[in-house]
Amino acid sequence: MMNNDLVSVVIATYNMGDYIESAIDSILKQSYQNFELIVVDDGSVDDTEQRMAAYGGNAKIKYIKQENQGQPKAKNRGLKETTGAYVAFCDADDLWEPSKLELQMACFDHDPDIGVVYSEVSYIDGDGAPIKKDQPYVRYSGFVTEQLILKNFIPFGTALVKKKCFETHGCFDEKLPMGIDWDLWLRFSLAYKFYYLNEATYIYRIWPGQMSSNYRGRYKNAFLIMNKFISNNPGSINKKVTNNAWADTYTSRALAIMKAENLVREPFQDLLKAIQYDPLFFPAWKGLVKLFLRIR
Repeated sequence: MMNNDLVSVVIATYNMGDYIESAIDSILKQSYQNFELIVVDDGSVDDTEQRMAAYGGNAKIKYIKQENQGQPKAKNRGLKETTGAYVAFCDADDLWEPSKLELQMACFDHDPDIGVVYSEVSYIDGDGAPIKKDQPYVRYSGFVTEQLILKNFIPFGTALVKKKCFETHGCFDEKLPMGIDWDLWLRFSLAYKFYYLNEATYIYRIWPGQMSSNYRGRYKNAFLIMNKFISNNPGSINKKVTNNAWADTYTSRALAIMKAENLVREPFQDLLKAIQYDPLFFPAWKGLVKLFLRIR
């Protein structure tokens, strides 16, 4: 039976023994205490299991150890175990502010059509020291599909989601190695409103042991996700917005390659594709100028 006020928190972790206790403790300190915590250990070979033993007597926590299957499957395993009407996520190396759930649960009262409440995020380093980082994205509330197809402006760990979003529109796509949250938000955005809380409730840790910045993989998956969403939902976004989204993605990939690699032909081709989709897309023209100045 689903508890209508219960929040189910999912942590999918792999070899995060150094940080897992801090993440769990930050959740246990919530001012809103009606929650359960499901920790899915995705085949860790460090001391995660030993550290989790300290929480064995806590009725709020359910610990599941499985063979390594990757983040999408680990998160979906956690979702299967949830019994609350709301679902939240925390990466094992990150932290929650104590008021996170209390502040975000109240936001659902604004509109029954809200399916996802998300918020701002702050940053720390590997030792927990604050990091000043500019926020590159504008955040939006309401039905946000047209804004979301352009940029994934939702910090994943900040999101608090109604369970029925998953029940009606599916869980994480296990075929996607990256971008699983963007794919999820796009699907949810067709039926539910998003609400942005302009307050940092989530603390994101930036440290050397994180997954490396695989920009080529990231853009490869971005194209897969966009193709999947547009083909599965014809007419959900008008042609102008769709063309602008393609132009933006091709331009962003071109600029990333230009910055990281001493290549000309590949970014040039991407920029030409961007202009074909949207001849007035200024960043693509600006990228061409940068490219020509480089090869002069």
